[in-house]
Amino acid sequence: MSKLEKYINDFQDYKIPKKMKATVLSGIGFENISVKEVPVPTVSPKQLLARVDAAGVCTSILKIIEQGAEHKYFNGWDPAKWPTILGDESSLTIVKVGRELEGKYFTGKRYGIQPAVAHRPINHLERYNNNGKGMEKTAVGYTLSGLLAEYMLIQEEVIEGGCLVPLPDDNLAYFEVSMAEPISCVISAQTRHIHFYKDYLQSPRYAKLGIKEDGVCIVVGAGAMGLIHIELAMRFRPKILIVNDLLEERLSWVDKVLKPKAGKKGIKLITVTPDKIYDLLTNVSNGKMADDIILAVGIKQVQQEAFKWLGFGGVINLFGGLKKGDSLLKIDNMKVHYEEIKVAGSSGGDPADYIETLEAINNNDIDAGNYVAAVGSIDNSIKVLNMIKNNQIQGKAILYPHIKQMDLKMVNYWSKEKENKFLEKNLK
Repeated sequence: MSKLEKYINDFQDYKIPKKMKATVLSGIGFENISVKEVPVPTVSPKQLLARVDAAGVCTSILKIIEQGAEHKYFNGWDPAKWPTILGDESSLTIVKVGRELEGKYFTGKRYGIQPAVAHRPINHLERYNNNGKGMEKTAVGYTLSGLLAEYMLIQEEVIEGGCLVPLPDDNLAYFEVSMAEPISCVISAQTRHIHFYKDYLQSPRYAKLGIKEDGVCIVVGAGAMGLIHIELAMRFRPKILIVNDLLEERLSWVDKVLKPKAGKKGIKLITVTPDKIYDLLTNVSNGKMADDIILAVGIKQVQQEAFKWLGFGGVINLFGGLKKGDSLLKIDNMKVHYEEIKVAGSSGGDPADYIETLEAINNNDIDAGNYVAAVGSIDNSIKVLNMIKNNQIQGKAILYPHIKQMDLKMVNYWSKEKENKFLEKNLK
């Protein structure tokens, strides 16, 4: 049996160590993050212990580092007093089942996790403001045990909140499951689009969720999340899909990687720089302009300008957040009143979005490997956070907690075959 085969299949006599590596926040600021050895969590009767097989490093961690106890999901929990394990993107395998959950959960079973938990806190209530009263949400990698670690304690909040999600196929790669969380944010956003239809003039109108079929859709920004938006927008089969970005190299990547897929679906994908988009849009839409606009950039001037590109009944999605204190946009009342435009927004997904994401990955609606930019051991988590902070990485870094310590490796594309070879070579 190879190292990888043993890792995947052998749980009969699985030995859980007493110590593990974890990425721990013990205060505000980068100086208070460390990758260190901590005790492996003890499992209570209503909890599970999972092995973390792959973990992504999310940009949202930067807000945690900056805000600490002031963050909404911390609600007074001070990491300087009660250090927390970071990380909210992962692929998991159950290795220990609490006594009261036996027969319902089994060792060796794989899961994904939706980190935004719509459930009040159950544990350590004294650490929250007002003992957690009024809190309706908790979050993995915030005050609930995080995923940038070798093992993760799956607490009652996660289980009762329906956020531990079985996989549609156990053959999904570890990195694919880890990528499901950021992808689910895009799925959540796109299903907030709403369009109204009438079958004939005197029929009642009805609504459909999602990007308009046979319509004109624009994705503004071909960064990491914008690229995911482009590929997932193809599920709705718009007639024309326009990708707008300032950087020619990003647009070239879209032309090379995503344009052929669009063509196979009968979608005309066009890449364009900002200086040419208005004239292009006017031409390809015969003056009707866009049915859907997804703003995957957090630039106020760009977001304001994009309202001019919206056609009758169109939806504009403010996916890219603006800075606090400078987030006000002007919306023309006449455009809302007479042209019936709609403004959409969302912040993350929920378990249903996560389930839909796993199905989309399994059905090849999206190739998660397109968006992996680096792989390495968990020792690289702080390095990756600094790279994200300094805009030095376009795409997701996937860290494998159970491989030997190694430098971060930059990649152009990742796949299950590449992951298997990587793990066979580097597992401890």
